[in-house]
Amino acid sequence: MTSHTELLRMQCRHTETALTDAQIDEYLAVLPDWALLDGKLTRTFAFKDYYQTLAFVNALAWVVHAEDHHPELLVSYNRCQVRFDTHSVNHGAGGISQNDFICAAKADAVAGHGLA
Repeated sequence: MTSHTELLRMQCRHTETALTDAQIDEYLAVLPDWALLDGKLTRTFAFKDYYQTLAFVNALAWVVHAEDHHPELLVSYNRCQVRFDTHSVNHGAGGISQNDFICAAKADAVAGHGLA
């Protein structure tokens, strides 16, 4: 099984292969603050205020842009919900890939959680 540290060291790659339910469960065990909701890998981050929320959003934007793997972000005053999925898998129908877990681990690191 891939560790949190290994996920942080990995880079996203173009893929057309979705993870199986068993593989998703293994990754969720490594990133227990994340959940699969409505077909997307999801976590809500809480912050002290709007400034900290936007600082997280801007830092995350830089990281995911470098990975070329962009999440949906729902931003409010002191929260940001991050939702990853991979549009290119399942013949363009979408799903969850290893890239989603790589970026989830990096989002945790940006927020100061799970730093290796």
